[in-house]
Amino acid sequence: MWARRSAIVGMLVWNAIVICRRASDPLIFKLTHYQAQAMPFNCKATRLAYNPRRMSTRGISLAILLVALTEYATAAQPSDGTPYLDRSDPIPHLVVDGKPFLILGGELRNSSTSSLDYMKPIWPRMAAERFNTLLAAATWQQIEPQEGKFDFSYVDATIAGAQESHLHLIILWFGSWKNGTSTYPPAWVKADRRRFPRVQDQQGTNLETLSAFSNANRDADARAFAALMKHIKEVDGTKHTVLMMQVENESGILGPGRDYSAEAEAAWKRPVPDPLLAFLAKNKERLQPEFLDIWGRTGFRTKGTWGEVFGDSQRAQEIFEAWQYSQYIDTVAAAGKAKYPIPMYVNTWITQYTGEPGGEHPSGGAVSRVLDVWLAGISHIDLLAPDIYLPDLRGVLAAYDHLGNPLFIPETRGGEAGGANALYAFGQGVFGFSPFAVDQSGDNGPLSASYAVLNQLMPLLTSIEKSKMTSVVRQAGDSMAAVELGGYLLRIQYQQGQGAPAALAGPTLAQSTVPPGAALILNTGPDEFMIAAEGLTLSFAPNSSGPRQVDILSVEEGTFHDGVWVPGRLLNGDETNGDNYLIFRGSTPTIQKVKLYRHD
Repeated sequence: MWARRSAIVGMLVWNAIVICRRASDPLIFKLTHYQAQAMPFNCKATRLAYNPRRMSTRGISLAILLVALTEYATAAQPSDGTPYLDRSDPIPHLVVDGKPFLILGGELRNSSTSSLDYMKPIWPRMAAERFNTLLAAATWQQIEPQEGKFDFSYVDATIAGAQESHLHLIILWFGSWKNGTSTYPPAWVKADRRRFPRVQDQQGTNLETLSAFSNANRDADARAFAALMKHIKEVDGTKHTVLMMQVENESGILGPGRDYSAEAEAAWKRPVPDPLLAFLAKNKERLQPEFLDIWGRTGFRTKGTWGEVFGDSQRAQEIFEAWQYSQYIDTVAAAGKAKYPIPMYVNTWITQYTGEPGGEHPSGGAVSRVLDVWLAGISHIDLLAPDIYLPDLRGVLAAYDHLGNPLFIPETRGGEAGGANALYAFGQGVFGFSPFAVDQSGDNGPLSASYAVLNQLMPLLTSIEKSKMTSVVRQAGDSMAAVELGGYLLRIQYQQGQGAPAALAGPTLAQSTVPPGAALILNTGPDEFMIAAEGLTLSFAPNSSGPRQVDILSVEEGTFHDGVWVPGRLLNGDETNGDNYLIFRGSTPTIQKVKLYRHD
């Protein structure tokens, strides 16, 4: 596939150059920042704005060629093995050293890597517990204690510790914001409120949160982040221990719905930026319902100030903040990518209940109802990722599977719920899953068991078509489920167990009392399925034309070794209830390969 893509890119480049040289009419096509970066040549025509009255046939041809070229160029793999997100398939996935990679992750406590002695026994334990990637903080206050003077010693120690245990890293940049406040900027930023202004509430009181409307705040953060990325490339650019970067942490404003500082007030009275309005108009039929509701209250206006276009409700104010935060953080990411262009994402403290106003969660963060605003505002951030501690993992993932946004869960609960949720998440196309505080958890066993199974399935999961994969997970109140796949209706009965509905959780850990039950189901051939599951039984019924009855031909329990299926027991009799259904007992997942046949 990559060889064919390279050949096409070469052809498109040649044709585009020829047209660019010969065109007498300037091209009326405006490239995004990412598209302009992808151009392997310079044509002044690409810098002109759209004007349909000046469009020539040759200009149209060049526009089409440039669009096609950028789609291929941005999907091309780096030749040096640098990690990147491959979006060429329906399920985006991470590629590391030229190979697809799933993140079987865990996030360390915020302060864990600040102590070498504390981490010394943690690294090998995490590797033994089947993690392949750890998420660890790098804080602005530690790397730049004095302005312009950097200390990367503890970042180097973190990378070295991961390498010794053959683990990968995702570095969490705690710069301007962490959980809706500014607790990690260095002292020289915190102490100078005039130079580095704060968010103000309606009474003019300064909050302990850097204002996203300050260029000084943004630029200082961007310089530090760029220095960090430059250093990571220098020490790890050929080893690829560091796979991705999280830019800031659960950004937004706690308290008021928006910033009322002088800079913010001036921005509120200015027109809504054209790029946002153009994105919304283009994707109007696919926007999130909650966002459409707010925009629709003003008649879907496409011109005017923020108040005129979206109104003055709390949700409208959250839209305003979301755009500003997206601009600030994308600028920080751009500075870092200029030094080392590995994937970067933004994580989100999601809404904790229906209708929760911004300010109870960080207002301006990429919650689902302003996801479209963020997607319109970013070009250097690769994805927007929800931190999921709520029991409705299914609903949250569905909300973020939106307009091509790749799926990744950087924070969630562990324990039995985490083990079951991991099976479900990878069956929905996530490329990474990471419970929080794994270094201090005494209950990594269920997650470790799921990761052992998922590691075996990694070659299948990174190559199978999206239409041939599905999953289920038990949530509060569930006793049964049904899914359609491969011409069959699969009926799931969760195992019996006592459990009250799980309580809502804020951005803190809370354990579910729902008995574990989950299945990751792959349709590996005609009438054939590979299923990793726990805590359920599974039966099949015809769901396509053909014979009306279905029976089990064979069931193998087994494992994968280096991508090759190794059968274990041949299950029959009591283990399939007389070939009536598959049985996955207990809370430890196993893999079964089933073949079916149909008859009248």
